[in-house]
Amino acid sequence: MVELDKSISFDGRDIRLKVGLLAPQAGGSVLIQSGDTAVLVTATRAEAREGIDFLPLLVDYEERLYAAGRIPGGFLRREGRPPEKVTLISRLIDRPLRPLFPSWLRDDIQIVATTLSMDEQVPPDVLAVTGASIAVLQAKIPFYGPMAAVRVGLVGDDFIINPTYKEIESGDLDLIVAGSPDGVIMVEAGANQLPEQDIIEAIDFGYEAVRDLITAQRELMASLGIELTIAEPPKGDSTLEQFIRDRTTTQIKGILSQFDLDKNGRDTALDEIKENSVKAAIAELPEDDPIRVAATEDDKAVGKIFKEITKELMRRQIVEDGVRVDGRKLDEVRPVSCKVGLLPRRVHGSALFNRGLTQVLSTATLGTPGDAQKLDDLNPEEDKRYLHHYNFPPYSVGETKPMRSPGRREIGHGALAERAIVPVLPPQEDFPYVLRVVSEVLSSNGSTSMGSVCGSTLALMDAGVPITKPVSGAAMGLIKEGDEVRILTDIQGIEDFLGDMDFKVAGTDTGITALQMDMKISGLSMEVIADAIQQARPARLHILEKMLATIDTPRTELSPFAPRLLTMRIDPELIGLVIGPGGKTIKGITEQTGAKVDIEDDGTITVSAIDGEKAKKAINIIQGMTRKLNEGDVYAGRVTRIIPIGAFVELLPGKEGMIHISQLADYRVGRVEDEVAVGDEVVVKVREIDSKGRVNLTRLGIHPDEAAAAREAAAMT
Repeated sequence: MVELDKSISFDGRDIRLKVGLLAPQAGGSVLIQSGDTAVLVTATRAEAREGIDFLPLLVDYEERLYAAGRIPGGFLRREGRPPEKVTLISRLIDRPLRPLFPSWLRDDIQIVATTLSMDEQVPPDVLAVTGASIAVLQAKIPFYGPMAAVRVGLVGDDFIINPTYKEIESGDLDLIVAGSPDGVIMVEAGANQLPEQDIIEAIDFGYEAVRDLITAQRELMASLGIELTIAEPPKGDSTLEQFIRDRTTTQIKGILSQFDLDKNGRDTALDEIKENSVKAAIAELPEDDPIRVAATEDDKAVGKIFKEITKELMRRQIVEDGVRVDGRKLDEVRPVSCKVGLLPRRVHGSALFNRGLTQVLSTATLGTPGDAQKLDDLNPEEDKRYLHHYNFPPYSVGETKPMRSPGRREIGHGALAERAIVPVLPPQEDFPYVLRVVSEVLSSNGSTSMGSVCGSTLALMDAGVPITKPVSGAAMGLIKEGDEVRILTDIQGIEDFLGDMDFKVAGTDTGITALQMDMKISGLSMEVIADAIQQARPARLHILEKMLATIDTPRTELSPFAPRLLTMRIDPELIGLVIGPGGKTIKGITEQTGAKVDIEDDGTITVSAIDGEKAKKAINIIQGMTRKLNEGDVYAGRVTRIIPIGAFVELLPGKEGMIHISQLADYRVGRVEDEVAVGDEVVVKVREIDSKGRVNLTRLGIHPDEAAAAREAAAMT
């Protein structure tokens, strides 16, 4: 195997490509590196299995903790179930790759990307996307590439290519752009309410860098002697297609122009045409008729051809007549309705969002800092305080199937809705709650992820979370026939299924917070992308208006079932004192007050309880434990133990001092027990704190006013 290296630079940041070094038995492999982050990407192809009528593409991204010099936790001490971030990167690689394979390809294809080294500065995800293209080209798999991806950040007023983690965190934009020679093919973004024009300029900026990476791949393949060609598609049975077309075209047109039909009615009517006008007609043909033979040899051929005819007629109706299957104009949003507080108030916040036949129920739950999700992956982020989970049960589309753990699609849609909401969450120091929103898709007919964004905004407002601005979202679609392009607002299921683009845009009335664009064609021009982004704005604002008519501001009070949080900060050196040996002290506070105590490394303490008074009591105990004692301070304490030379008194929770026998009274005391007993409340003054930190107390020289104030303070603790 020939070993070759190639390097390309963006503003001094190099991407290095090494082929022929690793994985010699894979169809194609590349080690792609930037900084000290290195990802091995392989592509392997196997012959098509019999009966497969789709492209069995499998994309896996793998993280190894040794890449960051870490050993996995747990009993097995090895990587187990992939974290959500790994699943999202697998999807990120798959989405721009899949539409570039020919629609007729049926071979098994597996892409595996493995992060071998990680410098915690350079994210590996966009490297893996570009590496997948190089590996596929090397493996000589039919492919309309090359394809590449870059990340665009915004630092100050300047766009930068492939920013570091720190630059992403401090900036207002995290945008991934993937493209092919035909144009942009995928966009994924989170933004801090950036105007549409800024987003458009950022995508254009990113695609310029993508073109450089495409050129580098072409040069690399030329050095390897690999010619970038595409195989010819297999020829279908035109006789069977014409037979079906002659019997269904007029009827399908009629169904697609019945604007009063809903999704279920339209699907039923189309199924009846397929059964009665096609399959029944084929069954009446002689057994040796070529049409019947063709349909029998491939039992899925009729369905595929019928789908293609339906797709063609639906798209023609949109392009030529400007009318969609439900009678809407191209830029029209389906009817929107919202409800909040739908569930009993033990649920902290709830909302039901309807757009057409799409229905999403979102619930918001407020938790304590200890409920934050701990992350165990290569990302520098250690935990998450906002969690968005998306569920898509089979009944939402009228189907039955086993319900398992969340799939890649559910994880991806939840992450998109999460990204859309994060920019408007209150700062942690102002609202220290951990937030979890769950979006249950109860009915699906397109754009459930954007329905989740809208429902989640309403649920958070219903829960009393002081978000800075409400967020809404809409999904844009596209029909491209030759040079004719039609952009569709608020696409429904059939337009997503038979269209060319799913472009989700979420944001506030100020600007965009999240984007996700996926294509079914090989690329789009910047002009079309800009038009889609601009056309999404009035749709978002229209939906937002409907949402605000339901609830226009966050509720001023939290649910009575939500925990009450109180925070304080102590010297980090005192954390051990509050926790106690083996956690004894902190457990004692919880048992005594019924409040939960969370302590962070910087000394921030959060106390939570459903009853606010219990939280206050725990705070008072901790304040007492960590309060600095000064000579001359007067306290009302309780005698905890007696020794021959004096008595120990607990001044504050966890803090003791000793009264020497000579300081118990203004006369000579023979036995300590003659003056005090264990459990007695006594008023004492701090006489001295010695060099070892020991506190010496006295009962002498205390003014009556000082004693009264000390007793009052103790009663409040």
